Amino acid sequence: MGNVTFRTRDGKETKVDTDRLTALGSELRGPLLLANSPEYDAARTLWNGMIDKRPAAIAQCRGAADVAACIRFARDNGMLLSVKGGGHNIAGNALADGALTIDLSLMQSVRIDPQAKTARVEPGVTLGGFDREAQAFGLATALGINSTTGVAGLTLGGGFGWTSRSLGLTIDNLLSVDVVTAKGELVHANERENADLFWGIRGGGGNFGVVTSFEFKLHQVGPQVLSGLVIHPMDDAPEVLKAYRSFTSDSPDELATWFVLRLAPPLPFLPTEWHGKGILVLAMCYLGSMEEGERITRPLRSVGKPLADVVGPHPFVGWQTALDPLLTPGVRNYWKSHDFLRLDDGLIDVFMDFARRIPDPQSEIAFAQLGGAISRVGSSVTAYSGREAQYLVNVHGRWADPSKDEACIAWARQLYQAAAPFATGGVYVNFLTQDETERVQAAYGPNYAKLVELKQKMDPENLFSVNQNIRPVKK
Repeated sequence: MGNVTFRTRDGKETKVDTDRLTALGSELRGPLLLANSPEYDAARTLWNGMIDKRPAAIAQCRGAADVAACIRFARDNGMLLSVKGGGHNIAGNALADGALTIDLSLMQSVRIDPQAKTARVEPGVTLGGFDREAQAFGLATALGINSTTGVAGLTLGGGFGWTSRSLGLTIDNLLSVDVVTAKGELVHANERENADLFWGIRGGGGNFGVVTSFEFKLHQVGPQVLSGLVIHPMDDAPEVLKAYRSFTSDSPDELATWFVLRLAPPLPFLPTEWHGKGILVLAMCYLGSMEEGERITRPLRSVGKPLADVVGPHPFVGWQTALDPLLTPGVRNYWKSHDFLRLDDGLIDVFMDFARRIPDPQSEIAFAQLGGAISRVGSSVTAYSGREAQYLVNVHGRWADPSKDEACIAWARQLYQAAAPFATGGVYVNFLTQDETERVQAAYGPNYAKLVELKQKMDPENLFSVNQNIRPVKK
């Protein structure tokens, strides 16, 4: 017999003998991993290579009963608890040192009902897995832009991507959830049943329980969409971005147009002499006929002298993976983000200043177009409140060499500060890093007080605290 040391929720330590952990493991259908388990290191590896945390135990759950057993065990023993879905969160909140981690990655069922146009999805599913199943029927819902992202974390923070201007946020397409609460009880929530919990789940992160099943509505999308990239020299970016601003101010909801400022990767359609040089990338996706998409996108695609234009018909499921090579797991990542109502000249100047001193070839300034269907939902309808934002920047610091940590983080922070005068003050909660806990309230704006009340009701002891935490009153 031996002991395993866990952290408690108040920052202390507690020792649990291995017999009790063996008893917990015997309750679970999935494996319970300890530090000496052969699978332990793989299970604690996250997408962001900067995160290196060592939970005391990792429970790889296979169903709601496993999740409930772990929640009760952590609650009864005062343990720090973390929850891992896809492991893609930038802040690394899937893990905590000394915690009991509920790992949902084995729960990967996707059930499509093509007649009802709904999907029932477990929390270990990634965007790529969801898209492949739904597109077999020519269906999709509003998801993100990287196929390795976990559906659970994306949804709980709000969720947006190429289709969101037309279909809304991921949470706007959420019909119901099954949630294991801090009491270890499984409850169903939708607009009619446990409606307050359903409101909070839609944007409030993992603060109120562990979702073991998501039900989404689906839409006819594809199977081909007009999508692709238009690439300009960085020196031409100011002119092109002013045209982009005018173009996106009244573009239809069916079209999403984003841009990226970065050093050119070795793309096969880009002249080799441009590899490694500064570029502006316009990325666009249109949900509609190819002919109409060509007509609508032509004015922006005709601006300046592009180095390449590879906009055309592509399988939607392929377009959803197009950026995967630039977002591979294991590299070091540090992000800063802002919401904007418009793209001011001064903001363009800020972007150009920092784009000309990008600290690593993998770092970039990514600018997403929002609005459309997102903004037509009231800010109090869901916990996600940043509905008025028309654009969002993700200052995407990304690099492989740890010796570049200081330079890359400083670049991201300085760009964030320089862009702040043009921003709304709001922020997308899924883009908050591990050192931005003071911005959690800003992420929810006027909805924060209601979220605190819900937290007090659902989790008064703050069992679910390893997240962008909404603290109950008593804590």
